[in-house]
Amino acid sequence: MSQNKALDRSDTILLLGCGKMGSAMLDGWLKAGIQPDQVHVIDPHPSDWLKTLSQQGLSLNTSIPDKVDVCILAIKPQMMQDVLPSLKSLGNGQTLFLSIAAGTTLATLQTLLGEQSPIVRAMPNTPAAVGCGITALIGNEHVSETMLTKITAFVAVVGDVVHLETEDQMDAVTGVSGSGPAYIFHLIETLAAAGEKQGLKPDLAMKLAKTTVWGAGQLAIQSDQTPAELRVGVTSPNGTTAAALHVLMDEKEGFPALLKKGVSAAVKRSIELGKSD
Repeated sequence: MSQNKALDRSDTILLLGCGKMGSAMLDGWLKAGIQPDQVHVIDPHPSDWLKTLSQQGLSLNTSIPDKVDVCILAIKPQMMQDVLPSLKSLGNGQTLFLSIAAGTTLATLQTLLGEQSPIVRAMPNTPAAVGCGITALIGNEHVSETMLTKITAFVAVVGDVVHLETEDQMDAVTGVSGSGPAYIFHLIETLAAAGEKQGLKPDLAMKLAKTTVWGAGQLAIQSDQTPAELRVGVTSPNGTTAAALHVLMDEKEGFPALLKKGVSAAVKRSIELGKSD
């Protein structure tokens, strides 16, 4: 709640792109007290929800205001080169920019928006859609502590927030939490499929898989024990869980090897995207 208080009810907000992540953030702002008439949205394919908000005061696909306090860049990385030069009039040091585009570096953003622009780069993840995301932030040299507090409040409406020490950590964050939800969704898929193979009906197997992953996540967050300690607590010697973990924890073919390879591949791709700016 303290972070929500940092949301300024007088700020003029420009949201460039309102897909899944942009919509999740906008919904969070409105629930936190931001008024629709504070927000300007540019999106080529607005949803019915956005159109409804435009009837409540939100500016949809109108001209960019002369004064913008916070500008959220929620467009695809490949669109940055074409779109951002049109925002250079805001790059006078007065507008605080937040980019959630994967791989687009602070240096590239600063070149496109203006050398004096305060810019924060963020890596959120899709659980933000239900208020359970986690976002990593790193700002350039023009971002003051006050600005960082402000932008933290803007992203805290969709989940937890962490601050990075250096920008190169963003690639690792991308591999762990940015892409991580997809790994968990695939775990749910495969766990349910394994249950079906053992004779469970598909809907029952999927319910068991989804709820088990959700419950284990809640327990890991709320418990004072480490995940390793929690795992040991479930594992009776020579029991059923031990038999499964003997396979899953295999250093060559189990989770340790697979996740190291998977995260490494995601990090490598994030670095490649950054170099292609």
